[in-house]
Amino acid sequence: MTATARPWLRFYGNVPTTIDYPRTTLYEAVAETVGKYPQDPAYDFMGFTSTYRRFLDEIDRCADALAALGLAKGDRITIAMPTTPQGIICFYAANKLGAVASMIHPLSTASEIEFYLNLSRSKLALTLNAFYGKFKEVMARTGLARLILAEIPDYLPRLKGIAFQLLKGRKIPKVPPDPRVVWWRDLMKMDAPRTPKAAMGTDELAVILYSGGTTGKPKGIMLSNANFIAEGMQCAHWVGMQKDSSILAILPIFHGFGLGVCVNAAFMGGGKTILVPTFTPDAVAKLIKGKRPSFVVGVPTLFDALSRHPGFQRTDLSCLKAAFCGADTLPRVVKERFEAVVQRQGGRVKLLEGYGLTEAVTGIMATPLNEYREGSIGVPFPDMLAKIVRLGTLDEAPVGAEGEICVSGPAVMLGYLGQPEETARTLRTHADGRIWLHTGDIGTMDADGFFYFKLRHKRMIKSSGMNVYPAQVEEQLYRHPDVSEACVIGVPDEAQVERVKAFVVLKDKRQAGPEMEKQLIAHCQKDLIKWSCPREIEFRDSLPLTLVGKIAYKVLQDEEIAKINKIES
Repeated sequence: MTATARPWLRFYGNVPTTIDYPRTTLYEAVAETVGKYPQDPAYDFMGFTSTYRRFLDEIDRCADALAALGLAKGDRITIAMPTTPQGIICFYAANKLGAVASMIHPLSTASEIEFYLNLSRSKLALTLNAFYGKFKEVMARTGLARLILAEIPDYLPRLKGIAFQLLKGRKIPKVPPDPRVVWWRDLMKMDAPRTPKAAMGTDELAVILYSGGTTGKPKGIMLSNANFIAEGMQCAHWVGMQKDSSILAILPIFHGFGLGVCVNAAFMGGGKTILVPTFTPDAVAKLIKGKRPSFVVGVPTLFDALSRHPGFQRTDLSCLKAAFCGADTLPRVVKERFEAVVQRQGGRVKLLEGYGLTEAVTGIMATPLNEYREGSIGVPFPDMLAKIVRLGTLDEAPVGAEGEICVSGPAVMLGYLGQPEETARTLRTHADGRIWLHTGDIGTMDADGFFYFKLRHKRMIKSSGMNVYPAQVEEQLYRHPDVSEACVIGVPDEAQVERVKAFVVLKDKRQAGPEMEKQLIAHCQKDLIKWSCPREIEFRDSLPLTLVGKIAYKVLQDEEIAKINKIES
């Protein structure tokens, strides 16, 4: 059986087998939705709701101001924002100008910000006032000309804005006078000339998202307008996202899942996205009760936390049309606990798994709404192909055989920024003449075309749904003058799915102990984002080696799993 046979199509139900994608930019696609539903809500942010018409007006005003600051076609702008109106307005405004949006985590360290700014060659950046200090620290070593600072209260109702300032705002360091800084509220009032939309092609680079790799250095993933439009429309059709639908945007906009599914897919279908800048079980439980979203998507830790929350357990959940879990393997106990709460509270949805990767924007396959297979990550979306190939080859594996998951279709990236060799290794032309993305993930496919994820071929840890790259953490540990050897692994954890653990050999083994553990964790926290930092460090006299002399991380993983199994038994 070949992937082009698409045996999974018979399980599509009402989902179209192919979609007519507009050959437009992201800005033009949103403008088309505005033309259909001008007075319908586009987004809700902590009590502030914007219609599609107002949303487009703000995008246009922002584009005019960005153009006045010098942003033009082909330029790059870094957006380091939580899930807020400023972030999504700026994203589509940059697209109108033909500029490229480089999306990074606002909690990135100063050294990470410097790396991202230089890799993307950004000339402007948008972030919150709370993160001014980190950008100020590195600006002189980058090509950044202007820094736009936003504040959470910019889009809060008056009383909520006052409450924010009293509770959190007063703790944010005051930004000193800086000629390079432009405040968002001033930007949006700027008397700038009207700028026409750029002549940008649908297949041109529009967005840079970031992933890591075995080298330890993050890779810039180049995605086109067409990639985002295709993935957004595929998701919208899969769940029936349309006018009067709403989705809870819990996942952040620097993440393909958050930007591609929770935000852009809603705008492709004319639905409403409910923006959640910070996830807490309490806040999300209240939003589900008050806003009654149609769709909730997230990572396993999110659904686990929700199902344990007393407020969620008492909420009427009949509003839910679908709930999807991705970005990590869904433990059965989490699925069953969530579904039990939903059923008890008047809902009928199952927690369904999906699969995707940033190299294809995000989710590109999911479980059909009306066909569940135990342990399956589902079937490919419309116009996406997937197959299993024998490891190290381009040859399709037989049904049921393990191999590498490969995908092809309109959501597949343009390539890695500045890394043509890595791009050539990942995007390969097969005998059918198609370009296939080699995911590095191991899985199987059954006779009906349902896929099953087995393990990651690459050494990657998933902690609370976020990617952690052991090589990057090990590199940081090796920078410490007292470290001789280091190996980082993911250890199964009920709360985080995996927690980061480091094994370290010290140059002077007598220094091993709690104080050195604290020192090394603090050393990691200087330059690594928090979920990449080890939660614990075990000191060893030596580390196990493979036959060719490499550190045998798999041996350490097996030891940790054996320890856990012994405790549980």
